[in-house]
Amino acid sequence: MKPEKFKICIFGDGGVGKTSLVNRYLTGVFQEHYKITIGADFFVKRININGSTVTLQIWDFAGEDRFKFILPSYIIGSSGCIFMFDLTRYSSIKNLTDWMEVFHKGTKNYDKEIPLIMVGGKLDLDHKRSVMSEHAIEFSKKHNFSHYVECSSKTGENINEIFESITKIMLENINFE
Repeated sequence: MKPEKFKICIFGDGGVGKTSLVNRYLTGVFQEHYKITIGADFFVKRININGSTVTLQIWDFAGEDRFKFILPSYIIGSSGCIFMFDLTRYSSIKNLTDWMEVFHKGTKNYDKEIPLIMVGGKLDLDHKRSVMSEHAIEFSKKHNFSHYVECSSKTGENINEIFESITKIMLENINFE
């Protein structure tokens, strides 16, 4: 079996933890503070899933409104997307519909469905939670997300599961083509 290469885009409001998620996944380290992402950052990681060698190209998109206009062109060639919100900030889940519009602009000419995973970040701040799991699950079903996961980049909880889940779905998709 030839090695597969997948492009994964990560969307969400500024400050929801996208960069922390990616850095925790790539390095296993959590940093308390980051500079805002300008446009997009790009990372590569090789992993083995179910006997397949997979190269993940992970695109961390800026969450600030002023960068939204450039993002549809960066989405081209995506194999999967992660939409992330902050469990402690209700507005960030509401704004996922805006991020989905940006995503759809970039994939309007696609002839295949791209797997989408919804992630609720900052689970370590559960005591400050403003988005209940039930509401997030309902939202993810309504918008046809393949999977919903809550995680903490600070503790590392469910970080690997997010990337393994979307990779397995992407592998299944190529096996059905």
